[in-house]
Amino acid sequence: QVQLVESGGGLVQPGGSLRLSCAASGSMFMIYGLGWYRQAPGKQRELVATITSGGSANYADSVKGRFTISRDNAKNTVALQMNSLKPEDTAVYYCNADGQSTILTPRRLYWGQGTQVTVSS
Repeated sequence: QVQLVESGGGLVQPGGSLRLSCAASGSMFMIYGLGWYRQAPGKQRELVATITSGGSANYADSVKGRFTISRDNAKNTVALQMNSLKPEDTAVYYCNADGQSTILTPRRLYWGQGTQVTVSS
């Protein structure tokens, strides 16, 4: 059973920084894309950043220049460095993996349980 476990959320003042981490527990045959999504109260879940197995990153316009996504393929982990945080970044952040747990299982999306990020003075 593959699980994604996030860590690193919390309360931070505007302009501050946080680093989110996500690790896949259990064996994974292959992880293609990894990403971070977020959902603010009353809003739909939205893409924050994604990164391919080759390291190509894609960001939402709202976080470009402030957030950096990175991954460690050997450890099956993905991180999100968030700088210059704004109140509008407040949301539950979810880790996402596009992969296969074994060579025989279908490719599918896996989701973490979410970690709260609150930006407030």
